[in-house]
Amino acid sequence: MFRRGRGKSKREAAVEDEVPEPQAPARGPFDEAEAPESGVERLDLGSVRVPVPEGGQLQVEVDPAGPVRAVHLVTPVGRLTVSAFAAPRSGGLWDEVSNELAEQLRKDGARVHTEQGDWGVELVADSPKAALRFVGVDGPRWLLRGVAAGPAESAKECARLLYGVLDDTVVVRGTEPMPVRTPLPIELPEAILRHIQQAQTETPNGQV
Repeated sequence: MFRRGRGKSKREAAVEDEVPEPQAPARGPFDEAEAPESGVERLDLGSVRVPVPEGGQLQVEVDPAGPVRAVHLVTPVGRLTVSAFAAPRSGGLWDEVSNELAEQLRKDGARVHTEQGDWGVELVADSPKAALRFVGVDGPRWLLRGVAAGPAESAKECARLLYGVLDDTVVVRGTEPMPVRTPLPIELPEAILRHIQQAQTETPNGQV
């Protein structure tokens, strides 16, 4: 004899109908679409929004023709640089870039080795000018690269600052198609832009 199974209760049906809301990643760097409302103050540079460490100062490299080459955060223990690049949807660009970067650093006379960090492979280089650490994070159609540069005696502290900055950085990739490895454009806040325009004539090397 055929027995009819027990029907679902209203409570069971309601639970099945519930669609879990997507959770924001526990740590960064974050894509703009996933950035949490954490209340962290960040400097808006267009393609990246970065927190400035306590005591950090902004240093901007500008091309004589006008575009911004790079933005650095200068701290008492070293200099931090965060840059974003267009990447393929498949990801994995950092593996390729880090190998090329290591080869170039060795050609320039630096001693280079790799370490495993929270985001994967990190490059550590000792050069005559500074101790360097490169961290890469593959995101959705972007690659974020962080660089810590400073004296060897403060290398660990400088690296910790870089990790903290990357952990709260937001990347704004945009929807425009771009060739892989193209730097995402940096846009300076209006107040900083005015300061640079006033100081450019006094700093012909492009650093402000």
